[in-house]
Amino acid sequence: MTSPVIPTIRPARPEDVPAVVAMVHELAEYERAPDQCHLTAEQLTSALFPAGPDRGAASDAPAAPALFGHVAVDEHDEPIGFALWFLNFSTWAGVHGIYLEDLYVSPAARGTGAGRLLLATLADICVRRGYRRLEWWMIDWNPAAGFYASIGAEQMSEWIPYRLSGDALRQLANQATAAGTRTGDRPGRVPDRGDEA
Repeated sequence: MTSPVIPTIRPARPEDVPAVVAMVHELAEYERAPDQCHLTAEQLTSALFPAGPDRGAASDAPAAPALFGHVAVDEHDEPIGFALWFLNFSTWAGVHGIYLEDLYVSPAARGTGAGRLLLATLADICVRRGYRRLEWWMIDWNPAAGFYASIGAEQMSEWIPYRLSGDALRQLANQATAAGTRTGDRPGRVPDRGDEA
């Protein structure tokens, strides 16, 4: 009897993008929302690796990644799971944290420890960098709730999520334009003092 191979965790590379995009679409299927997932390899590549060869000085692309990724790989260095995350910032604590956008392990690789190792990797990044927290959202019927509790994660019932999207987002944005407070179209641009509302 052979023992299962323990996955390796490493930062995502450009060649991992097609596999990660496929798994994002698998995740959307699992969460019963396949029609809401429109991610392309080009979009994920741009978010993870913005400093591509065609990025010139006048580019509107951010200078740093908007998104970070780690993959769990098998013994053949093939991705079997991923964690996509970005930095958040606590104004009360005065330090960064990590927000985990998506965590997914392919069904054939579940039970190998890949999910735990991906989360442990992000926890290690937090501790080494002095970040105070690692947080994420989970759909309410996801059976992973028990796993998350087993690693010490706490459900935050006192916070209520809000989201602006679609027409409501555009209508609110139009109010900024109409009021003349628009600060520019470049992502990540910090307004000058004269730009602030």
